[in-house]
Amino acid sequence: MSRTDVLDREVGRALSALSAAAKKGLGDAALAELVVIRASQLNHCAFCLDMHLRIAREHGVDERQLDLLAAWEEAEGVFDERERAALALTEAVTVLTAGSVPDDVYATAAKYFDENRLAHLVGLIVAINNWNRVMVARRIPPGGYRP
Repeated sequence: MSRTDVLDREVGRALSALSAAAKKGLGDAALAELVVIRASQLNHCAFCLDMHLRIAREHGVDERQLDLLAAWEEAEGVFDERERAALALTEAVTVLTAGSVPDDVYATAAKYFDENRLAHLVGLIVAINNWNRVMVARRIPPGGYRP
């Protein structure tokens, strides 16, 4: 069995359904792409970065935001407070170095997202982390994404 055979079609469909539902419920395609790109940066998933950078551009995400996403905390004026709250939550859920998401990070996100959108944001972060781990484990190189 090769590494590219690790993902069962049923599992792939389930992950795709989770991703689609989370993005739809979040209701902001550009923000969704910023979130999945940031998680993919943290997880070193080249396939997902390649894919979602293309999608982000299709959704009109500002090139300056894409260029500075890895340093969003220092990029004053490039990301609004809502985006910054989503990115902070993305990092907290993705890295989990403290063993949990800090209360202040979650509370800040809750200021900008109602309960439903916050649940979808967390779902999106969970979904991309799953995809990142699958693609990194399988060693899927960038360039294979076909819309």
